[in-house]
Amino acid sequence: MHFEVVVPEADEEAADAAEIDPMKVAIASGKGGTGKTSVAVALALSAQGSVEFLDCDVEEPNAHFFLKPEIRLCEDISLEVPVVIQERCNYCGKCRDMCRFNAITVFGETIMTFPDMCHSCGGCFLVCPQEALEVGRRLIGTVELGTTGRGIGFVQGRLRIGEAMAPPLIRAVKARSTDSRTVIIDCPPGTSCPAMVAVRDADYCLLVTEPTPFGLHDLKIMTGVLKRLKVSHGVVLNRAGLGDDTLEHWCLDKGIPIHLKIPFSRKIAEAYAKGIPMTEVDKDLRDAFTRLILEIGK
Repeated sequence: MHFEVVVPEADEEAADAAEIDPMKVAIASGKGGTGKTSVAVALALSAQGSVEFLDCDVEEPNAHFFLKPEIRLCEDISLEVPVVIQERCNYCGKCRDMCRFNAITVFGETIMTFPDMCHSCGGCFLVCPQEALEVGRRLIGTVELGTTGRGIGFVQGRLRIGEAMAPPLIRAVKARSTDSRTVIIDCPPGTSCPAMVAVRDADYCLLVTEPTPFGLHDLKIMTGVLKRLKVSHGVVLNRAGLGDDTLEHWCLDKGIPIHLKIPFSRKIAEAYAKGIPMTEVDKDLRDAFTRLILEIGK
């Protein structure tokens, strides 16, 4: 099995011995199902020194299947929402007019709040002249913290079923990161708000894609977003060889580096189904990921 990683030959030995600067590496994808989490796990297992893994794919966190952390702490995460003090309210409607998300409505001498629509901006508290609102709480999910058997720090978020507000929970996951030398952030797929919150402030972003028309379409969107965020990025091409070379030519034309090509492998697919990281399937692949993280850490 052949794995291709781009490392200058003259500097390969020096790269292997080099110590990278502290960095946050986001692993993202324009679409789901590209192997994003598998690559994130492989990178965490291949990094040297202190490593921390942040699973910010809070709607469907699954890195724990591969890293098997021992969870030592679970925190409830909630948002502040308004609760009306009826005897103080004069139904002026200023809170309603402030809320762009329609989480408060006033009609006649009736005021109603809709906590699930509240974005917790706090504007309603500021504009209420009667101080008729007090702070309530709405549970949005949990953050779990632990350590893997290999000493990797582990933080993951679990969004409450039916909850639509993933960004605050992702921020809570990132806020619990320690001062590990290497932080791997497994981002939600796509280019919506949750993915942007996860990738923001990363030192580098690896985009996991596949050589298909859908893969190229979503890669174009994702690279455009990262340019606007001014986040440096490169590509990991998964299932290389199954499609054509259109995506590779596009990356070459745009000056986007393809750091690693992982060919389709039944052995990797079978290991994935058993919860076994791809770096345990083949030593060459493990070495390729080690060189990859050294390369992007220069």
